[in-house]
Amino acid sequence: MDHRETARILVAGSGPAGLIAALGFAEAGFPVTLVGPEAGGPDGRTTALMNPALRILDRLGVLAELAPKAAPLKVMRIVDATSRLIRSPVVTFRATEIGEEQFGFNLPNSALNPALARAVAANPDIEWLKSMVESWRLDADQANAVLADGREVSASLAVAADGRLSPAREAAGIAASVRSYPQAALVLNFGHRSEHGFTSTEFHTETGPFTQVPLPGNRSSLVWVVKPETAEDLAALDDVTLSERVEQQMQSMLGRVSVEPGRQIYPLSAASPGRFAQNRVALVGEAAHVFPPIGAQGLNLGIRDIDDLIGIASENRSDPGAAKALAAYDFRRRPDILARSGAVNLLNMSLLSDMLPAQMARSAGLNVLGSFAPLRAFFMREGLKPGSGFAALTGLGKQVRR
Repeated sequence: MDHRETARILVAGSGPAGLIAALGFAEAGFPVTLVGPEAGGPDGRTTALMNPALRILDRLGVLAELAPKAAPLKVMRIVDATSRLIRSPVVTFRATEIGEEQFGFNLPNSALNPALARAVAANPDIEWLKSMVESWRLDADQANAVLADGREVSASLAVAADGRLSPAREAAGIAASVRSYPQAALVLNFGHRSEHGFTSTEFHTETGPFTQVPLPGNRSSLVWVVKPETAEDLAALDDVTLSERVEQQMQSMLGRVSVEPGRQIYPLSAASPGRFAQNRVALVGEAAHVFPPIGAQGLNLGIRDIDDLIGIASENRSDPGAAKALAAYDFRRRPDILARSGAVNLLNMSLLSDMLPAQMARSAGLNVLGSFAPLRAFFMREGLKPGSGFAALTGLGKQVRR
């Protein structure tokens, strides 16, 4: 491929967002340098990827390998498991209501991350330097990274996929407002006696969501959001006792539960940068947005960051890190990121709030969603792809007028 007219891209960070960014830019015809070590120890977490994100993974050539290890998400449910005065009815979202076979797949990270890493290693247009960026120098015409092993890399555009604390974001002079929540997520996988029917259930509790997501067979993954001290207490329980606690919290809807080895705890926080690009650096993934694990938004939003960034870079091939290209990226991503992170943070705060107006607002919103099918369909479409809910409403309006 002729790269003479195409500027080099530097991707900082080798987690899923960084690997996907490297693959995406290479597929779009850019020479890419990826900087970051290979993933360390085992990761027992799973990632729910919606259909639009899966289509991108398919385009990048990794979905076929992942599909047999994933479970389709066909039904998503919200259950109000609070013991408060005002509670909501169960809200059920079915993919078939919007003409889809499934909303997406739930993928084990232990399958996703290695598949992406293998694809990157096999791509001749990606140079993978398995070191860390030690320092940044951002000039008017290029971004320069000095690596821990002494090497230097220069590129027109630096893609910051280096996580929630993002050194690249800091080097670009982009301030982020960060908020810690009085919550931590206990993450584990478990087996269960009854079939899950490819249904994911999010129980809303006073400390946050308790979310069961299907895995292949009679297995599910769990993200249980509680107070940090409770997470530590739960993680310290023996397998039998913890299995009983999980089954009790799920109201025995999947029968007898048996937790699997491997428990991880993650403190919850939110982070929102003032800008999403500046000084030759564009933010993607957790460098651009951090919020609680509600509604399977995290990596899906990150993949949309990457897709939009590649689209804008492709229109500015000779200098994708130029100020006008970065301004276009910031403008394009702002509404999606602010809407998603704002909605998730608001819902999380409403769960933590003991104030009656917050409980009433959450309950009323879920009530309307549960009882009004067109609104439910709108939210399902918007959840998959921003703008598609509005597009469907516009199409419906045209049909009515005819």
